[in-house]
Amino acid sequence: MIHVLIVDDDPFIRESLKLILDLDASLSVVGTCTNGDEAFRFVERGEDVNVVLMDIRMPECDGVEGTRRIKQYNPDIAILILTTFDDDEYIAQALQYGANGYLLKNIAPDRIIDGIRTVHQGNLLIHPNIAKKLATMIKPADAEPDKQTKTDWEQFGLTPAEMLVVHQIAEGKSNKEIAAELFLSEGTVKNYITEILSKLGLRDRTQIAIFYLKNHP
Repeated sequence: MIHVLIVDDDPFIRESLKLILDLDASLSVVGTCTNGDEAFRFVERGEDVNVVLMDIRMPECDGVEGTRRIKQYNPDIAILILTTFDDDEYIAQALQYGANGYLLKNIAPDRIIDGIRTVHQGNLLIHPNIAKKLATMIKPADAEPDKQTKTDWEQFGLTPAEMLVVHQIAEGKSNKEIAAELFLSEGTVKNYITEILSKLGLRDRTQIAIFYLKNHP
C-alpha cells in the first residue's frame, strides 16, 4: 500500500484527487493539506507518508519551500510536483531540493496514479518536453559559476559502463529497465549507482539526472 499526502490550496482539486486515488486499491490517501507548511508539519508529526502530491503555487508556503522542508526532514519521502503551470523556474527549484518528478494536473487520472507508483519505486519522472530546458536552468548550489561548462566525463572518474547507467537514469528508466537494456543484473545496476553517487558527490537519482543534463554535450 502506498500512503499518499495531497497538498493543494484548491479544495475542489484536493477532493477530486482524493476521490480518484481512493479508487485504486494499492493507494491510500492519508491526508490533505492546503500548503507546504501544513504538509511539512503533517510529516513531522510522524504520519506514515510515502508519496506527496505537491502543488507549486500556494499561499503562505509554496510547493518549492514545502519540498525543501520535507526532503530535509525525510529524504525517503517521494515528492511528485503537480501543477497547472508550465512553470520551469519553480519546477527547477523543486527538483534541486529533491523533488522526484513533475506532472501537469490536466493529464489523465491513470497517469497520475502511474506517476505515484514511479516515484515511489525510486525513479525520476520529468516530462520530456521540459527536461532540456531545465538543464539550462539548474546549477549545483556548491559549484562555482565559471565552472558550469560542458565537461570531460573522465575527470570525474566515471567508467564507460557507469556513464551508460547515468544516461539511462537521465532518461527516467528504472533499475529493472536499465538492467534489461544493458544486459546486467539489477544488483549490478544498484552497485553502479552507488559508485556513481560516491564519485560525483551526489545524493540521489534526481541529482544524477540533473548532473547529466547539465554536463552532457
